[in-house]
Amino acid sequence: MSKLIQGNPWVWVVILDPGKNEQFLGQHYKDEDISFIPTFLEKEEALEGLEHLIRDKGKKYEVQAILYDELARDAAKHNFMLFILNGAGEVLEKIKP
Repeated sequence: MSKLIQGNPWVWVVILDPGKNEQFLGQHYKDEDISFIPTFLEKEEALEGLEHLIRDKGKKYEVQAILYDELARDAAKHNFMLFILNGAGEVLEKIKP
C-alpha cells in the first residue's frame, strides 16, 4: 500500500501518442531490472518531470490525469510497478500494484 496515495485520487502520468495508439510512457530501471510507470501527484510536477524521462525523438507526449486505481490495475496487468516521482525526477515511492 502507498504511503503517499490514499484512497483513489487523480494522479498524473505521461501518455505516448495521445489520441492515437495511446499508452502510458514506461521506463526501465536498470539497477533493479524493473519496468515502471512514472507517476506524479501534481500536474506541475509531471510537466517538470517529463524533462527527466527517457523519450523517443519525434514522438508526441502529453501529461494526463488518471484515477490511481485504474492506473494500478493496468500496471499490474502488464507487470509494471508505479514510481511516484517529484518534478526533479526523484523517486519518492515505489509501488507494486
